[in-house]
Order: sequence, then structure tokens, then C-alpha cells
Amino acid sequence: MYRHGHDEAPRRGTPLQRRASILGAIAIAVFAVLGLRLWYLQVLSGEDYRQQANDNRVNEIRVQAPRGEILDRDGKVLVANRTELALQVQPDDLPKPSTPERRDLMKRLARITGDTPREMEQEIAEVRKVSRSSPVILDRGLGAGNVFFLRENQTSFPGVSVERVFARDYKQGTVGAHLFGNVGEVTAEQLRLPRYSSLEQGDQVGQSGIEYEYDRFLRGRPGANRFQVDAMGRPTDQLNSQPARAGSNLRLTVDADLQSLAEGTLGSFGLPGAFVAMNANDGEILAMGSTPTFDPSIFTRPITERQYKALTSEETDAPLANRAIQGAYPTGSIFKVITALGALKTNLIEPGTIVNDDGEVKVGTQRFKNAGDAVNGPINMSDALKVSSDVYFYKLGYDSNVQKGKGGMIQDTAASLGLGEPTGIDLPAESEGLVPTPAWRNRLFKQELTDRPWAVGDNINLAVGQGDLQADPLQMAVAYAAIGNGGTIVRPRLAERVEDPTGEVLEEFESTPKRTVDIPEEARSTIMTGLTRAAMEPEGTSYPVFGNFPFPVAGKTGTAERGIDRADQAWYAVLAPADDPEIVVVVTLERGGFGADSAAPVAARILEKYFGLPITPTSRTGSAAISE
Repeated sequence: MYRHGHDEAPRRGTPLQRRASILGAIAIAVFAVLGLRLWYLQVLSGEDYRQQANDNRVNEIRVQAPRGEILDRDGKVLVANRTELALQVQPDDLPKPSTPERRDLMKRLARITGDTPREMEQEIAEVRKVSRSSPVILDRGLGAGNVFFLRENQTSFPGVSVERVFARDYKQGTVGAHLFGNVGEVTAEQLRLPRYSSLEQGDQVGQSGIEYEYDRFLRGRPGANRFQVDAMGRPTDQLNSQPARAGSNLRLTVDADLQSLAEGTLGSFGLPGAFVAMNANDGEILAMGSTPTFDPSIFTRPITERQYKALTSEETDAPLANRAIQGAYPTGSIFKVITALGALKTNLIEPGTIVNDDGEVKVGTQRFKNAGDAVNGPINMSDALKVSSDVYFYKLGYDSNVQKGKGGMIQDTAASLGLGEPTGIDLPAESEGLVPTPAWRNRLFKQELTDRPWAVGDNINLAVGQGDLQADPLQMAVAYAAIGNGGTIVRPRLAERVEDPTGEVLEEFESTPKRTVDIPEEARSTIMTGLTRAAMEPEGTSYPVFGNFPFPVAGKTGTAERGIDRADQAWYAVLAPADDPEIVVVVTLERGGFGADSAAPVAARILEKYFGLPITPTSRTGSAAISE
């Protein structure tokens, strides 16, 4: 019987094994092909593809949004926009730092910008700390020659471009400069704040004034242009872009014509000073300014140290200071209405009580005299306000300091009317002023910051607006408005509403009083009568200015002493019309002398403009013989 031997052919593999072998061979072949392709792309053709990638990069340029316009109450444009050309660099597209190419580029840019290479490198570095992708503006307001040069030699300036940007355009020149403030690039510190969370380095924001206070409306929303560029940074194609959205317009309560006239009248004296014209019932600011003033367009470009010093130096009377809300002054006799109100409310004196004004008050070895050594004889409160008797109010200051239960009467009344605290106006950097008290003075004495504790003489000086009192024109306008309107402490306001470019109202701002205070009608009537007589009757302190006014006004002069060898400061406060006040005006002039000579004529011109009366030429009235 036949049997298979050991030399029999081996049996073939199973079908599963055959399929696995075939798939394995295919996989090896595929991976071999892929490996060869990758080797070809990376080793043999890598440089070619790298060059092609560099030739097709995408650059995104942030587009600054135009800020909204600032308008006066009648829609007149006060602040608009103009375009200018700026030199901008994209840090990622510049030659690498510390290379010969980078140093050479910076030297060439320095000849255009006027900055040193080191200064430009520092500016780029500061931006890179905050945002590594943001472009950096190195210069603004490029002339046509530099623009043509850069564009014709683009290959020699990699990463450098000329872009059109917006700058503020002040239609009224210097008018309103202290109100508007300025715009500048958002700082690294500001970018950490929630209000700037959507911004990037290089974006423009309001840095002071109205521009700062209402930046969220005026700012708008930046856009972006996306370009495909070649290796030299030259655009080859424009990709999809996001347009910038312009900011909203802001309409103010200010009357541009009134503002212009008031600034011009105050400035004609050539002295530092300020004025406020305000609605006495709701706090709307009709005009407000400070002298000396400045050209706000100076801030549309980087300001030099020399320029800033000129704006803030005492030698130039610090034009940048807004004396209307930052002036820390003794107010002189315009403060007497506050002393009068406090004395009447606390029954320290009655309206008809007769006080003999014999020209001076003696306290120990001190003698307090009337201005000009005047002697007014027997007078009541209305008389005292009419002729501005210092002796009458000296005695109120003395009595309120020494009589039991009357201490602090003047201070409490001043505080209730808004002195010693910010008014709440919609402007930054407002001063709070100072109403001196015994506790304040004694605390300084214990700390060895003053040479003596509180004394009765301090209260006597405070009663006539002297001593350590510090107030500004806006605070005094609020106090006078409260007397005029019967007790409402208004919150001054500059913004009326926000509008879109077509004029549609987006948001309105309402007048909200800070509080109301009790002003008894008899007290108010007595004070208003005295102020009206001071302006409208012969021998009144401002009769030479307002005696022929077509309707009665209620006004008070003030002359504040500011220390040895310093000229007196002039003040005037007025409510008009006297029978139903709708406007309050407060004016002050440093080194202005008697209030009737300088401050009162400025207030008169403001009222003439407001009420549509013929404007009287500004001149000193020669009323120095009248006591303050």
C-alpha cells in the first residue's frame, strides 16, 4: 500500500494568511511612497515651499474708528475729526532686533520721525509688552514728501506702512478747551481696566475732560483690513475686512456763542480767572471757562516736555488748569450770603435787627475793619448785603463762634450748600475745596502742621470768605443757585444727549439734584432783597455796572485777600432775573482787584448775551471807592 513520504510538497497556507500577506505588502508599499513624498517635500523642495508660504502671508491692520462729534446745545459742531497720515510699523514684519538690517532701518526711520532709534525701539517694546500683534504708530502728520518717499521705497522699509488715521479738529479754536479734554493712545495701565477690555494697544481713547467722561459713546468700534502680502510686505490681494464703526455724537448743554463771548470777555483782562454760567434750576452748564487758555490741538500729536511745562508752569499761569472746577480760592464777600443764611436759620439774628457798623471790630489786640475804612452806621441784614458791610458779618462770625449752640453754624451752612465737596459735574479731576473747622485746624496743630489752634479770629475771617476757605466758581454757583431756586442743590451737567450721525437720540441725560436743603422763605427773601439792592440801588456795590440793566438782578461783589505782596482777587456772583432766577453767573479774576471793577463787568456781558441784550463794551468801571 502506497504511503506519502517525507519528501511530499508542503501544504499551501490558509486563505486568511494569504490575505494578511497581501495587505501587509500593500501597506509597506503605501508607507514607502508616503515616506518618499515627505522626503521629497521636506528635503528636496522644502525651501521652495517655504518661499511660497512667505510670499502669501496675511496681514491684518486694525482700522481706527472715527470718534463722534461734540456739539453745542443747538447742534453747532464744536469738535469733529480730520484725517492725517501716520507712519506705522508692524513689529513682526521688521528685521529681527539687534541685526544690522534692523539698525539700518531704524536710522533711516529716525530721519523721518525726528526720534532717535533708541526711542523708537522703546516705543515698540512697550507695545509688545501688551500686544505682540498690534501695529505701532511712530509718527503722525507725515508731510507729502515723506509719504511719497516711503511708498516709492517700500522695499527698503519692510514692515513699515503709511496709514490714514483720525485726529480731533477743534472748530472754535481755543474756545471750550478746558471742557473738551484730549484724546490719546490707550495706555498699558488702562488696558487692564474693565472699561477698556475690548481695546488693543494703539487704539485711541479720551484721556481727560468730556472726551474721557463720555469716551464709551464717542469712541466707536475699531475695524480691521486683511491683506495677502508677499515676502516684501507688499499687498497682493485684499481679503475680507471688518469696517470700523464711528462713535456716537455728544450734544452738550453749552451755548457756543455764549461760551465764546464769555471767554473773550474774561480773557480781555489778561489775568488768570474763571467763569460759570449755569441754569439755576437744573444745573445745566450754559458756559464755563478758564483763563489763560490753550490750543487743544496741541494734544493731537505727542506733546514735548517743554510744551507740557509751558502749560503747567506758574510762570505762565498754568493754562492747563481748569480754574472753574480746580481753583482753590478764598471767595471774599460773595460768601456773605452763606453766613447770612446760617445766621437767620439758627436765629442768631433777625432780618430787621439793627447792628451799628462803626467801621471796625476789636477782638483782643486784633482789629477787623471794613474795606476802604468805610463806616456804614446802623444797618440791618438787607442793608449789610447792599453795601457789603464787613463789620456786620464780622460780628456774626464772632457771635457764632462764642455763643453756646451756635458753633459750626457757618461751616454747617456752607457744607449744606455744597462747599467742601465736589459738585458732581461730569468732568474728571474736580477739586473738593475746603471749609475750615475748629476740628480741622486743631488736628493740624497737634500734627505740628500749623502754628496755632482754632481761634475766634478764624471764624470772623470765615464769615466774610477769608482765611483758610477754599472754593471754586462752580461750587459758589451751586450755592447761589440753591438760594435762588429755594433750596435745591443742583448737580452741574455738561452732557445733554447722545445722538447717532443722523441726529436720532440714543440716550438722554436727566438732571438729578444732589439733595434739597431747608431755606425758610423769610431768610431767602431777605437775602435776595439785599443782593438785588446791591446791584440795582445807588450805593450798592455793583450799581455802577447793573444800575441801568433793563430788569433787576441779584448780585454780590467780592474782593479776596490772598496774602502779603499778592494783589486781591475779584469775584462776582449774580442771579437773574432777581424775581425768578433762571441763570446764575459766577466770575473770578486773580489779581483783579475790586469785584465791581473786573468780575462784575464780565458777568454783565454774559447776562447781556444770554438775554439777547445789546453788548456793552468791556471796561473797568472805576468803582473802587465802593466798599466790598
